Amino acid sequence: MTPEVTFVGTATTVLRIGGFTLLTDPNFLHRGQRAYLGRGLWSKRSTDPALTIPELPTLDAVVLSHLHGDHFDRVARRGLDHALPILTTPQAERKLRRWGFQAAEGLPTWRSHELHRGDETLRLTALPGQHGPGALDRLMPDVMGTLIDLEHSGERRFRLYVTGDTLRRPQLAQIPERFPGIDAMLVHLGGTRVAGILLTMDARQGADVVELIRPRLTVPIHYDDYPVFRSPLRHFVEEARRRGFVGQVRTVHRGETVPLTP
Repeated sequence: MTPEVTFVGTATTVLRIGGFTLLTDPNFLHRGQRAYLGRGLWSKRSTDPALTIPELPTLDAVVLSHLHGDHFDRVARRGLDHALPILTTPQAERKLRRWGFQAAEGLPTWRSHELHRGDETLRLTALPGQHGPGALDRLMPDVMGTLIDLEHSGERRFRLYVTGDTLRRPQLAQIPERFPGIDAMLVHLGGTRVAGILLTMDARQGADVVELIRPRLTVPIHYDDYPVFRSPLRHFVEEARRRGFVGQVRTVHRGETVPLTP
């Protein structure tokens, strides 16, 4: 089966990779509902998710980049199966377990968790990320990227990088050094700004990371669901065209399913 992604909205996707199905960053608030971003900050959602929790397929695990209300909201907290494995940061694991998600597992950077089905293995590895610039990052929740490797009988068949809500930072250069040959990348964009401070990659930073990682295919997500997102998708597409890699970018609409192969 060709790896594919269904875009639900924000950074929420359903990934079908081999015989495994994953949910990323579950945000199921509807238009007009407010997401809590921490430190007393709220943002009102501008869009509706393409799926509700009851409409989701059977899941093997949830991949959660960090614990912000636009990535794991009160609807997910109430409606997701509390027995589902949730692969996330150690910081987020502690809070999720207090909420009753006892299968939550915090992965330190470069640590992996494996899922097995028959001859297939899905390996999920925590990658570095940084949500805020400089000292401000200490006020933000810990964030991770995720590398997802599909192996069949010990042979790698597919490699996906999900950036999480990171900024472009020097530590990202370690990713292609440790994990060359990335087939596809889900890049969290939006250029989120709070009080004028950039907290997620805008079009220029996103394009820089594409040039750093050099995936065969890039799928942009997390770009227009909240007013704090200031860098729309078209800016990234224009930047990709200017830099000459727009042919390796595949845009996806909410509710749409697209293959993760070029």
